[in-house]
Amino acid sequence: MNKMTFEKLQYQELKNRVKQHCVSSLGKDLIDKLQPSPNMKAVRNRLNETSEARRLLDAEKHLPLTGISNITSHIEKLEKGIILTPTELNAVSDFLRGCRKIKKFMADKEFFSPVLYTYALSITEFRNIEEEILYAIKGNMVDSGASKELKRIRNGIAKTEEKIEERLNKFLRSGANKEYIQEFYISKMDDRFTIPIKASFKNQVAGSVVETSSKGSTVFIEPAAVSKLNVELAMLKSEESVEEYQILATLSGAILEAIHEICINIECISQYDMIFAKAKYSKSTDAIEPAINNHGYIKLVSSKHPLLEGNIVPLDFEIGKNYRSLVITGPNAGGKTVVLKTIGILTLAVMSGFHIMAKPGSDIAIFDNVFVDIGDNQSIENALSTFSSHMKNISEIMSASTNNTLLLFDEIGSGTEPNEGAALAVAILEEFYHMGCITIATTHYGEIKRYSEMHHDFMNAAMLFDSAELKPLYKLLIGESGESNALWISRKMNIRDHVLERAQMYIENKNYNLEAVRENKIKKQEPEAIQENDNYQYEKGDRVKIISEDEYAIVYEPIDKFNNIKLFFKGEIAEVNSKRIELDIKASQLYPEGYDMNTLFTSYQERKLQHDLERGSKKALRKVQKEIRNRKQE
Repeated sequence: MNKMTFEKLQYQELKNRVKQHCVSSLGKDLIDKLQPSPNMKAVRNRLNETSEARRLLDAEKHLPLTGISNITSHIEKLEKGIILTPTELNAVSDFLRGCRKIKKFMADKEFFSPVLYTYALSITEFRNIEEEILYAIKGNMVDSGASKELKRIRNGIAKTEEKIEERLNKFLRSGANKEYIQEFYISKMDDRFTIPIKASFKNQVAGSVVETSSKGSTVFIEPAAVSKLNVELAMLKSEESVEEYQILATLSGAILEAIHEICINIECISQYDMIFAKAKYSKSTDAIEPAINNHGYIKLVSSKHPLLEGNIVPLDFEIGKNYRSLVITGPNAGGKTVVLKTIGILTLAVMSGFHIMAKPGSDIAIFDNVFVDIGDNQSIENALSTFSSHMKNISEIMSASTNNTLLLFDEIGSGTEPNEGAALAVAILEEFYHMGCITIATTHYGEIKRYSEMHHDFMNAAMLFDSAELKPLYKLLIGESGESNALWISRKMNIRDHVLERAQMYIENKNYNLEAVRENKIKKQEPEAIQENDNYQYEKGDRVKIISEDEYAIVYEPIDKFNNIKLFFKGEIAEVNSKRIELDIKASQLYPEGYDMNTLFTSYQERKLQHDLERGSKKALRKVQKEIRNRKQE
């Protein structure tokens, strides 16, 4: 598989649909990293996982993943020697509790889901770590009951703060301080208790200025009466921080000791989250687990593209048993490209362990590679570059393909001359067939359709078309060739029957009618209308009209013996037959007598360069010398 395959088949969009059913980023990260597997055993195990989880969901048994979060970053911090915060410790505790619940949930599910049951056996329970964190951390903070020392320190802090508030309230109630006080409340600044004092009285109040208001009218002073208590409080706060750190370090250490088993738990929970997301997606889309094989056989029964919504026509499809290459024909916008994309995305889905929207009886081959060449947004302007890019892509595909490769080609051989394109497309399909690939291609070329009719290991298919209503039916019919819708549409537009019959004959055998038309059926040009052109001898400088271009040019050289004439047209010299032009204005009427006609055929830059050389310009001379050197190098 390459990047183009995933982009054209919208593989990431499909994974995004599944990812929406994940509970945590653990499962989402795994789905982001998920790639289709070419290994038959791995794919079968992936599908078994999804099917087992789907059976649990169908039995209304939901895995208790709620509350599980991604603790990978916390584990990485511990490995670097960083102590976890109370919030992070709580997240680890919740995760370990979730692991324990999942193990308990899976304990009696061996009959329903034997594979998923065995995964739960690798989960380790850490009830002691859970309880230690739960006991020590409350509300994302270290609880006072975490240790006797912490409880003693916090009791001391509470008593000291109470004493400080008593003294400050006494300061506020004192009549002697009334005129100094700006606001009658206690303010806490940088863990220091202060009183708002009028700036003009700051020297009358004993204490330390902790902060000044933005306007400068108020200063926040720590009265001297509480300074000693504030120092005591700061020391107790410091002791509290040290004790909290010790408790956090002890809890972090306990987790670090069990980090290997916890990492296994993380991996297991990630797998469970991804697997149940696949199962939830399967249930939401009413999908099924198809049969799988490793010999290139694909059978789709009433299948649907997983990303298309609305009233979709189901696809029935088969390849790999009686034929290994399929050529699909049909009208533009008839659904050929959707068929290719449906086959491709369903194959990638199954190789990723996803169920598919189809009916029982569907069978999907597991390939080494899936390659596509689907060109969107083609236009006449970039046809050459489009063809080149197609050929480059096909060349790379040819180099990487094996005898177990699925190839999807949209409008193979398009973007170039039809005969060459059809011949090249047949040769490419033949080469991939000889390599043993399974190939599905769409085309408009009748030559490719005829080749597939003749080859015993190729099959034609057609997108059905309602000829009466002139609209596609978006249904694939294998074993049939697409009708000539161009002829159908032309008949509806009242093109003559004998014209359509002749066109059908040309399509079938290329036996063109080359009979000459009798002379009396051709309307001849009147001699008077061309008399002037036949007799007039064109001269240099005459202005003439190029009839086919409806554009004007200047005569550069008169008519030669073959009746050809050289014209100066759009800055270049072009040679045309005299019958393709007609006189517009004679040179004698356009230019004065003695006018240098050569100036008509040189640009302003050339005339300026000639003039500069004549007057001895060194710059012009260097320019000419440079051009001479460049030509010699070429």
